[in-house]
Amino acid sequence: MKKSLVILESPAKAKTVGKYLGKDFLVMASVGHVRDLPAKKLGVDVKKKFKPVYEIIKGKDKVIDAIKAAAKKADKIYLAPDPDREGEAIAWHIAEELKTEKKKISRILFNEITKKAVTEAIKHPLAINQHKFESQQARRILDRLVGYQISPVLWDKVRRGLSAGRVQSVALRLVVERDAEIQAFKAKEYWSVEALLDAKGEVFSAKLIKKGKEKLEIDNKEDATKICADLKGQKFDITNVDRNERKRNPLPPFITSRLQQEASRKLRFPAKKTMMVAQKLYEGIDLGPLGTTGLITYMRTDSTRIADDAVGDVRAHIKATYGKEYLPAQPVIYKSKKSAQDAHEAIRPTSLECTPKEVKEYLSPDQFKLYVLIWNRFIACQMVPAIYDQTAVEIKAGPYELRATGSVVKFDGFTAVYEESKDEDAPVEDDDAKEKLPDLKAGIPLKLKELKPQQHFTQPPPKYTDASLIKDLEEKGIGRPSTYAAIISTIVDKEYVAKDQSGRFNPTDLGKIVTELLVENFKDIMNVEFTASMEDQLDRIEEGEKDWVEILTAFYGPFKAALDVAKEKMRNIKAQAIPTDHTCPKCSAQMVIKWGRNGQFLACSNYPNCKSTAEFETSAEGKIEIRKAETTEEVCEKCSSPMVVKFGRFGKFLACSAYPECKTTKAISMGVKCPKDGCSGDVTSRMSRRGRAFYGCTNYPKCDFVSWDKPVKRQCPQCKNLFLVEKYSKKRGGAYVKCPNKECDYSEESATESEPPVETSA
Repeated sequence: MKKSLVILESPAKAKTVGKYLGKDFLVMASVGHVRDLPAKKLGVDVKKKFKPVYEIIKGKDKVIDAIKAAAKKADKIYLAPDPDREGEAIAWHIAEELKTEKKKISRILFNEITKKAVTEAIKHPLAINQHKFESQQARRILDRLVGYQISPVLWDKVRRGLSAGRVQSVALRLVVERDAEIQAFKAKEYWSVEALLDAKGEVFSAKLIKKGKEKLEIDNKEDATKICADLKGQKFDITNVDRNERKRNPLPPFITSRLQQEASRKLRFPAKKTMMVAQKLYEGIDLGPLGTTGLITYMRTDSTRIADDAVGDVRAHIKATYGKEYLPAQPVIYKSKKSAQDAHEAIRPTSLECTPKEVKEYLSPDQFKLYVLIWNRFIACQMVPAIYDQTAVEIKAGPYELRATGSVVKFDGFTAVYEESKDEDAPVEDDDAKEKLPDLKAGIPLKLKELKPQQHFTQPPPKYTDASLIKDLEEKGIGRPSTYAAIISTIVDKEYVAKDQSGRFNPTDLGKIVTELLVENFKDIMNVEFTASMEDQLDRIEEGEKDWVEILTAFYGPFKAALDVAKEKMRNIKAQAIPTDHTCPKCSAQMVIKWGRNGQFLACSNYPNCKSTAEFETSAEGKIEIRKAETTEEVCEKCSSPMVVKFGRFGKFLACSAYPECKTTKAISMGVKCPKDGCSGDVTSRMSRRGRAFYGCTNYPKCDFVSWDKPVKRQCPQCKNLFLVEKYSKKRGGAYVKCPNKECDYSEESATESEPPVETSA
């Protein structure tokens, strides 16, 4: 008896689906895309309506051959890649490869990998969505035209290996411009005055806000001191008390961008890691007796829609678990934004029988954390609002007006399950004030206990994090849910930005100069509004409202003109030599600023006759200052010159002071011997390509010891291990020290305050 062939893109997903479908089906995986544009040429004929030239991806020949062989024996063929543009493209390309079989090929879609969803999809097969495929194809061609043609210009003008992208370059521009805004920021001093007042023995605080009818702005200490002196002589009277009940509604269930933002804020997951963990939860986890089970719905979505049966299940769960007072009379319905692909659901658990407690033992720590986040957000979205009793009290003191505010939780509602984290620049809401005020009424006598003038300074905008950058990209219409993680990974991998230890983005010199050149030469490509408009146009192809060739034609004419100009007129950074006031210490020639792999540096203008170089920094006044090398007590093994501390792409290292005549380098030891048996090396601090600090052996690559935890030069008092390591835990309130020996449980609080480590995906 012939079997039906089902083709998915993921082996893990295929395993789960195969279990549900049984012996009458053969389930195979394409392992992602099987065809793409060629790797080493443009692959798009711009003169023939942008006709793409597709090739089988290297290494996929065997996969295609196996699928074709299975298709010959099958009675029916079902294509079941993910229900998005990329999935539709995979399905289309597989169908193209199977055309010669002359068998009916159907497309099946399911938003969750459960037995019910899979069997229903088989019962209701569809045709491949041509509009959705054309939308993906237009994006792929557009990105190829931009990246494949701008990147060589950057290779020629800056350095080999650089890349530009239609969306990534705009995201990089946001990071670079935010950094420039921070650097240009001038802090402004201002003062506030808080009064501690006694109302019949109960003390509360009130803030000074007005003098007369004008909002009071205090610029300096002298003015604050005068105002405090004036207030001391005034009588404080309550003029108005406003009490009201405020509701705070639950948040919608997760869409992709919101999940990435919350995972960044709460779990410190980079966007790429969030998507990798979510993919595993979606494709299926081995739950022991229950077998492999998909725990969440599809994680690439911008829709907040929830299936009716899921709403019924969660309402029953809320009533049983939290009580009927937490259950609204009617289901809560959330509106998706206009551009959302509403065929998908929001991200939610596939079954409320798989509680976090029940599945914890089968999940990795990261999988469990993300599942709990998704679970709690989904439960909370169908609960009643939180209710606050809010009080605002107006107080007169002569010509001055003060205000006291208080907010007390009357009923916790959905916050019993979930509260959203906030970005550091998020505005403070009224119900953020948790102070409970006394029972205040007009006419109650108030006694001034203390005046507290406080100095403040205006703050620059914060550096971007994964969460805040994704939020900005989404709000500005740059990219789509499935692309945010890839955008961020690309600008980090290309060394255009680096993450500091707190997970914030800093543009590198390379990122700044690439952005500067692209903005100068490709105004449309680097324009936020233009990029957002292009995303809308591509969405309209999917809706069948626009022709993909017409959109590419309208784009390519102006782009090609800008490209031709850039090839001739873009500044050549490689050849650029900016003169300075410094002279070469070896030959007295003028030193010039040059561009190298690690950024800008000073070089002798007499090169190649003189190869003297120096690192420099620019002062706040814009003056070029040579960075003095930190000389150490170590000497070069080759020429006996002193070794100096240098800073390269992957952190600090020791270099011979006789460079360039002697190019000896050495890693900086932390004073801790390598723990590997038989190794004589030392442990040194290093930096990964993605900007994360780690620790390895100086004998690398002969010794492969590495650790993400910072070694502490101190013997373990319990097991006598040669060193301890520094860890970070939110539960323990910050940094602590523990023994790395797994058989030893020694730990202690750290004497230093440390930022939590930044987790990055491998």
